[in-house]
Amino acid sequence: MNFRLISSFLGVVAWLIGVTMCFSLPWAWPAWGGQAEFERVGSIALLGSIAVSVLVGLLLRYLGRTADGAPYRKEAMAIVGLSWLLATLLGGLPFYLSGTAVGVSVDDPTEVVQMSFVDCMFEAQSGFSTTGATVLTNVEDEELVPRCILFWRSSTHFLGGLGIIVLFVAVLGHGSAGKALMRAEMPGPSKQGMQERMQHTAWAFAAIYVALTVILTLLLKLEGRTTAQGTMSWFDAICHSFGTLATGGFSTYNDSVGHFHSPVVDYTIVVFMILAGTNFTLLYLVWLGKPGRLVRDVEWQAYIGVILVVTAVFIVVGMTWAHDFDVQDTLPPGKEFFEALRYGLFQVVSILTTTGFSTHDFDRWNQFARAVLFLLMFVGGCAGSTGGGLKVIRHVLFVKILGLEIEQSFHPRVVRHLRLGGEAIADSDLRKQILLYFGLIAFIFMLSWITLVAVEGDDAWTGRGLSLDNKLVDAASAVAATLNNVGPGLGTVGATQNYSIFDWESKLLLTFLMMLGRLELFAVLVLLMPSFWRSR
Repeated sequence: MNFRLISSFLGVVAWLIGVTMCFSLPWAWPAWGGQAEFERVGSIALLGSIAVSVLVGLLLRYLGRTADGAPYRKEAMAIVGLSWLLATLLGGLPFYLSGTAVGVSVDDPTEVVQMSFVDCMFEAQSGFSTTGATVLTNVEDEELVPRCILFWRSSTHFLGGLGIIVLFVAVLGHGSAGKALMRAEMPGPSKQGMQERMQHTAWAFAAIYVALTVILTLLLKLEGRTTAQGTMSWFDAICHSFGTLATGGFSTYNDSVGHFHSPVVDYTIVVFMILAGTNFTLLYLVWLGKPGRLVRDVEWQAYIGVILVVTAVFIVVGMTWAHDFDVQDTLPPGKEFFEALRYGLFQVVSILTTTGFSTHDFDRWNQFARAVLFLLMFVGGCAGSTGGGLKVIRHVLFVKILGLEIEQSFHPRVVRHLRLGGEAIADSDLRKQILLYFGLIAFIFMLSWITLVAVEGDDAWTGRGLSLDNKLVDAASAVAATLNNVGPGLGTVGATQNYSIFDWESKLLLTFLMMLGRLELFAVLVLLMPSFWRSR
């Protein structure tokens, strides 16, 4: 293992994080809408965090000053995994140094409860992994969360959207090293394969990502006049664009996108969430004038098919079982088709793409609808997208593999190749890899679920005013929502709730699960193996 080379790469990542923090500083100025007495503390915290990031970068670069050569597979995996760990630590500093508050004390409303460093790590990892889970109870109060810190919170989505390493390769480029880094970081199994010029690929993906972010920001600003509030600020438009294209879900309002009460804003965000959940390779081909490749792609067809089918089911449920809902506040308000379509489509796309935005409290839907949303958490977006979850392509291949295995049980002599889009897949190990990934996800989910239930003692649970009857579902939902990078779950971590109720041990577990889900297990799990760190 070339530790000096790893250190050199991590130093640049630290600098990249510090540079990104600089863009949050202008929002501390009163002229930008912030309250000076609160923003002054936030800006000082950002400056301190930038300084620490620069110093850490200098130290790591100094330790790796004699590094030579390019990273092999082991070094690439170490760089990726450690980069996200480094981002969690450095990214949590602005929250900690600014004294950002979780909320006010339940016992004493005049007492402000500040974030612990574990809370800060949770919030930072949630941002970088584009999960969108939060421990903050009131993001609208600048006295609790300074405006510049809130912008940094959304900026972590932007940086984590395509991955710190992808942006790293795009900016610097490292020849064959870039290929190893991108293969280790880009989520999902690759169907088309990577281009040989990895820096060109990274630049193309980053350009599409930035372009879509800019377009959505402009659209939201123009559409702001259609909201119940009359206008949408540049601050809100930028932050919600970051959350949408990164499929993250951090909002500047406690009610998320539902704050705007605008069908136009809802449908616009739906379109861009669908784009963000699409394989960026396909978006790149569309950019090159080959839209047919997108339409013919098997994974994208399944992706759109799931959206249409589940939305149709929700419309039927909403129209026929309206008595099961509070028609004043949740799906559907009344029995009108278009309202059921609007709320159903938004929530299906939001959960499927693991964005986690909400337009209302979907946790108040009936049990069938909540169960469907829970299952959608395990689907995710397309491979090569900013979405989390298991990825649609894995589900497509799993169904095909299952069919072949069933057929072979009664026709053992028949040999059939695994096919995708009518073409045989040459990779003989792919079947094993897909089954292994599903099994590993199931094992991690069950182990984490039972661990969370054990850590959160029954007495402590009821002491927070929570019901033991719902503890198993709430714990399972929290694990599923973090492991699949969704963010909000059901029950105590629902659309209108947060993760502040958990003990610090539980938050560390959920933070680890967010990183596991974002890096698709192996780039993180290998860090725990002693044999991984031995020299080759």
